[in-house]
Amino acid sequence: MQVSGNLLNLFDRTIRFSQLTIEQSRIHQIDELGPERPGEPYLLPGFVDAHVHVESSLLTPAQFARLAVVHGTIATVSDPHEIGNVLGVEGVEYMIADGKRVPFKFCFGAPSCVPATLFETAGATIGVRDLRRLLGLKEIGYLAEMMNFPGVLNQDPDVMAKIALANAFNKPIDGHAPGLRDDDAQRYIDAGMTTDHECFTYEEGLDKVQRGMAILIREGSAAKNFEALIPLLADFPEKIMFCSDDKHPDSLVEGHINQLVKRALAKGHDLFNVLRAACLNPVLHYRLPVGLLREGDPADFIAVSDLHAFQILKTYSNGVVVAENGISLLPDLRSEHVNRFTCLPKKPEDFEVSVESTVGQDQQLQVIEALDGQLITNTLLLTPTLLKNRVVADVTRDILKITVVNRYQDAAPAVAFIKNFGLKKGAIASSVGHDSHNIIAVGCDDDSICQAVNRVVEARGGLSAVANAAHHHLLPLPIAGLMTDTDGYAVAATYTAIDRFVKDELGSTLGSPFMTLSFMALLVIPSLKLSDRGLFDGQNFRFTPLLIRRS
Repeated sequence: MQVSGNLLNLFDRTIRFSQLTIEQSRIHQIDELGPERPGEPYLLPGFVDAHVHVESSLLTPAQFARLAVVHGTIATVSDPHEIGNVLGVEGVEYMIADGKRVPFKFCFGAPSCVPATLFETAGATIGVRDLRRLLGLKEIGYLAEMMNFPGVLNQDPDVMAKIALANAFNKPIDGHAPGLRDDDAQRYIDAGMTTDHECFTYEEGLDKVQRGMAILIREGSAAKNFEALIPLLADFPEKIMFCSDDKHPDSLVEGHINQLVKRALAKGHDLFNVLRAACLNPVLHYRLPVGLLREGDPADFIAVSDLHAFQILKTYSNGVVVAENGISLLPDLRSEHVNRFTCLPKKPEDFEVSVESTVGQDQQLQVIEALDGQLITNTLLLTPTLLKNRVVADVTRDILKITVVNRYQDAAPAVAFIKNFGLKKGAIASSVGHDSHNIIAVGCDDDSICQAVNRVVEARGGLSAVANAAHHHLLPLPIAGLMTDTDGYAVAATYTAIDRFVKDELGSTLGSPFMTLSFMALLVIPSLKLSDRGLFDGQNFRFTPLLIRRS
């Protein structure tokens, strides 16, 4: 097979009209036919998402790939710690096997922090022995994000053993250290961490990249750091990559890494620097088996209309056209349903917060402040709203109730309060609750919260939204309570409908309510979060009371 077009060579930064000869899935020969020919298609390496949790798309790897290839993505660096927290090594192996069913290049990592902390209930543990088994697999390309940066700094024996294993297998280690700066950042890097996707300010990114770390610019459905970090590209093009981290299905239908390419170019960044971040750097850093348009490489590349609109005309994987003119050519595959979900339905009174009658003006309520487009939260100290010796939600002040329900065993729910979801009535619930994936819900009253939680329990996983007993939505997630193997485009439509319901009918003011909800139990991201065991202070890494006395 032969393909002609304006070939972008990312190594010598040239554009020449060329003809590719493809034999047995590889580029057998490249013939340069002359200078660039405007009007002809442009050929360039495919895009790589340098850090993503496929599970956050709510889709299996096979379904994720169907949507991604349309946007010119041909590979991902994928951390399967979401399903790892539910099913352990079995879950990681499930992702590898499902990804192999389609001509897409998934590079999976070995989850380093399962469970993420000891302050929550997860479905599984991945220990040092498990990691030795995983790192020995050819499909495992790296040690996934080391979220336990305090363990690294304090040289925790278990953490250091995991790092030593990755080094023994000669596989890179991903970092995860939001807000870590200066000498502590240097110690973290010196321990072997090579990347960070958690920088949310330019100053933090600059500090880490100057110390030798590769910075992944993240723009997902919840965390959006592109605007803050993209200035780093001009001065450190060899150290920047693009990633989504978490991408819900509706936004994956709209675009992927191609969107970041167009945004970077619109800001005036050099074409080859942008493509280095989107295509080249991830392949080199993680030693991915992905072609870069050289003779002998796998025939992984894309054809685009021009270098401005970047309309994806065709996507090739191993020489096979997997998408053309906005249409995915990958098959719509069903997958095995695996799960771990054992909790029982709840009652409204399970979500009550009772207090002594002596609670008075000298006590304040610790409230989680959710931030739109960020994973971090703030801690607010507010006057509690009391009703018959109970602390209740106060819709007039946008102080709602939040709960985390253990889904692995029957236990009393943990309950706290949160601001900025903006719901005026009803409740939403989800079995996607990073990182342990217990059920998490936010609502205006106990009845609504109970209804939303129980719909997730009955489905053994999913997203639910409830206005009242007769008006509700559900998106079932039968695979680990995280994913579905239903056609990805149909899932995106269902997700769009429930998202619109939460905003238009229930009143949420967040850009992505369910994605934001899913991170409110992520204890490794400060400052105030909720686990199934109680309210958690992420700054000092300890549980904290719901009510505290005024200082």
